[in-house]
Amino acid sequence: MISARTGQNIARCIGCQYCDVEAEDKDIPLGALIYMAVLDDEACLESRTLWSEEVLQKAPRACAEGLNLKQIIIALREEARQRSAWS
Repeated sequence: MISARTGQNIARCIGCQYCDVEAEDKDIPLGALIYMAVLDDEACLESRTLWSEEVLQKAPRACAEGLNLKQIIIALREEARQRSAWS
């Protein structure tokens, strides 16, 4: 799903946590969120980190593996909205 929306292969994420940012309203590190998405863990769609505007604004444009984290966050948010509309 992320590949289709962003053209990025998030399987390249190695869970290094290099991309983590400080934000008061996050519940897990940004790198953990991305890695959860790699593992198809749906809990990432309910994470406060995903919905944090502060995390979105502070997310590096590219991680150590060259992924555009802002695009990935936005794609995950869109997926979460679609899934909640189906429920």
